[in-house]
Amino acid sequence: MKPNILIIDDETKLSALLSRIIELEGYRTFQAASAKEGLKLLAQETIHVVLSDVKLPDGSGVELVKQIKEKKPYTEVICLTAYGTIHDGVAAIKNGAFDYITKGDDNDKILPLLAKATEKAELQYRLYQIENRIIDQHSFDGIIGQSKAIHEAIDLAQKVAVTDTTVLLLGETGTGKEVFAQAIHYNSNRKQKNFVAVNCSAFARDLLESELFGYKAGAFTNALKDKKGLFEEADGGTLFLDEIGEMSIDLQAKLLRVLESGEYIKLGDTRTYKISVRIIAATNRNLQDEIQKGHFRQDLYYRLSVFRIMLPSLNERKEDIPLLANYYLQEYAGKMNRKMDGIDPTMMRQLERYNWRGNIRELKNLIERAVIVADGNTLKADLLPLDFYEAQDDGTPVFEMAEVEKNHIRKILAHTKGNKTEAARLMNIGLTTLYRKLEEYQLG
Repeated sequence: MKPNILIIDDETKLSALLSRIIELEGYRTFQAASAKEGLKLLAQETIHVVLSDVKLPDGSGVELVKQIKEKKPYTEVICLTAYGTIHDGVAAIKNGAFDYITKGDDNDKILPLLAKATEKAELQYRLYQIENRIIDQHSFDGIIGQSKAIHEAIDLAQKVAVTDTTVLLLGETGTGKEVFAQAIHYNSNRKQKNFVAVNCSAFARDLLESELFGYKAGAFTNALKDKKGLFEEADGGTLFLDEIGEMSIDLQAKLLRVLESGEYIKLGDTRTYKISVRIIAATNRNLQDEIQKGHFRQDLYYRLSVFRIMLPSLNERKEDIPLLANYYLQEYAGKMNRKMDGIDPTMMRQLERYNWRGNIRELKNLIERAVIVADGNTLKADLLPLDFYEAQDDGTPVFEMAEVEKNHIRKILAHTKGNKTEAARLMNIGLTTLYRKLEEYQLG
């Protein structure tokens, strides 16, 4: 695609001549005679570079720079003036202009300058597109579910996202706490800055401290050079502390100081660093129980739990299972370059009845495995792992393989209404094998 150049100048003859010169260099141009007309074109088209006169009939080109950068931060602006002043030049650059040149005297500079500005603008536009895709991927619309429980959680998250309030996400493992944390970040005023996530249970106490706060060279053995901590990486953005209940009690005190003052000290340093970081914490533990046991600081709990969101388990939102299962089916089918038509009703009923101890994460992993092993274009019940048959109808745990197999055959026969040929096909075994199993388990 040719780079798009917008010329804003009320001297139409000069504008048309400049447009012609620029188009001969392979650019596509648009022309506007006023700031208002220019901003309208900017809203309608992807403009890489704006060439704007400083004196416009409806305003100042210098002030227009600020408006353009606010609306389209990737667009570069070159200010043109017949009577250049140092004051205007400084103001234009301060407002975000790429350069400020004088008409006539600097005509030979326009094309080389335009090439540099276009190169920068195209790079910024690609980054802008990537950032927007990331924001779209982590929107609240991307959280799948129609149940009341999930909508209540989404509603709370949307309300708190636009603030700077600390958030505590509660819920079982695998309920999507990091997905919610990302959605809160990318729908906040901090979305252009970093979202940094750390699992507190994945590090030993000393290592987690150095990861969070960073360190100076020589702070400990093998600390050969300064290292940024995650707080510094997240400055201006959001730090997601997953499994906060696993953090050691003495490290909790240092985290509390950051929350209260916005200040921290790196390991091996004496200097205090000031940061602006939003904290979103998450845990599957009952922190009030942990406080009673002396494992978690009560004052830190109060700082973290300013705004709590309880994420429902998959067992509390089983009506969402068909949506989730079909979403992950298409996701993994796409990744594996396979065409999948859907999920067999029998398998779907099994998914809806299952006790999802691993929540969405377990469902996601199960669908991925099923897509890998499926021979046809539909996921069927015979692809389910033996975990699905580890309990009898009365809920008593079963650990013997024979009992698991017996229960499985009985359920498949119930589904086929006693049709043994169809049952053998669903279980991907020979009819002779099925008859032998029926005799062995006295299911005939």
